[in-house]
Amino acid sequence: IYSCCHLSRRLNQLSSHDPLWKRHCKKYWLMSDEEKSRRNQSWKTIFISTYSDLGRYIRYYATLKKAWDDLEKFLGQRCPRMIGSLKESVREEDLDAVEAQIGCKLPDDYRCSFRIHNGQKLVVPGLMGSMALSNHYRSEDLLDIDTAAGGFQQRLGLKQCLPLTFCIHTGLSQYMALESVEGRNKYEIFYQCPDQMTRNPSAIDMFITGTSYLEWFTSYVNKVVTGGYPIIRDQIFRYVHDKECVATTGDITVSVSTSFLPELSSVHPPHYFFTYRIRIEMSKDALPEKACQLDSRYWKITNAKGDVDEVQGPGVVGEFPIISPGRVYEYTSCTTFSTTSGYMEGYYTFHCLYYKDKFFNVTIPRFHMVCPTFKVSTARMVRRGAETNHNEHAVDEDEDSTDTDEYEDRRRVLDIPAPSGRCPRHT
Repeated sequence: IYSCCHLSRRLNQLSSHDPLWKRHCKKYWLMSDEEKSRRNQSWKTIFISTYSDLGRYIRYYATLKKAWDDLEKFLGQRCPRMIGSLKESVREEDLDAVEAQIGCKLPDDYRCSFRIHNGQKLVVPGLMGSMALSNHYRSEDLLDIDTAAGGFQQRLGLKQCLPLTFCIHTGLSQYMALESVEGRNKYEIFYQCPDQMTRNPSAIDMFITGTSYLEWFTSYVNKVVTGGYPIIRDQIFRYVHDKECVATTGDITVSVSTSFLPELSSVHPPHYFFTYRIRIEMSKDALPEKACQLDSRYWKITNAKGDVDEVQGPGVVGEFPIISPGRVYEYTSCTTFSTTSGYMEGYYTFHCLYYKDKFFNVTIPRFHMVCPTFKVSTARMVRRGAETNHNEHAVDEDEDSTDTDEYEDRRRVLDIPAPSGRCPRHT
């Protein structure tokens, strides 16, 4: 009996040993020493009280809290308006009420994120990235829980899908499937893409952006805070830059970033829209007489079938930029493919300002554009039966793009009102 009492006493002392609870508080709740001091409680008390509130999220909380903290810290100085648009956390009963309203369970990683921040206000710029191209602009907000619940879908083609983001300019949303219906996996995240060749409104293809909320959100935050996405005029632009996609000719360096635009693309007919951002920079150590002006560009464009299109023309996007030591020139243009991937490469022709009869070429590095994984609609699968393969990239590929300014025609294919201006391609 004495031994049992002694053992029980030792176990009780061990279970109350504060340094052990400190480790758990830091691991699972990311609790700092400063926060502990403000609360004026023992580590054990803090862990137990936090667990009583957030215990169901113990698998996700530390990962999501770190992502939110990193994002706030990174954007605090760079995009203060965006940080100011974030909403405070919601309560468990608020999330339970939404589940009752929509008749579906919310995944725990999604609920956990909203216990930290309840999305953002519907403002510009949006937390989930922007894109600007000629007259086309989008900026995606991370929806708060009530707005998301109001957009919950039960219509054919989007059954039991909850919007995660929204763009007030395009109506674009990323959705999360709350059930495995209509060919979707449970908790898959995607952009909808209506089949342009059918009048059936339920024929919706999917450009997949994530397999779970945790993966979708943390991978996006990682790209932002590591500089994978550029910050331009207080906004996050979702251009992806391959660090190897850089070419230096003499004192001039050319680098390229690319982005896929799902809202201007379609799976059927196959029409994949990409935008690219090119940076041309002259070394600050170059001699002043190296100043030069861009005269023309040459492109070699190759699609996934190996078909090649060559394009030559004056200037870039209607301009003839002058490059001098330490100066940078950047511009954005676009292209389309009827295949799911392709690449471009080429060169610019410059003439020297000090020696006007001296011309030289500057290499544009090869850059690849790849459509994200997608699934075709179950409505089209039923219609075509065995002719349609449900696997990703199951499409027919028609002739590829050519060098033209007929941006209005491409918009009509997607049944989107044509803008008033034009988007110069391959420039």
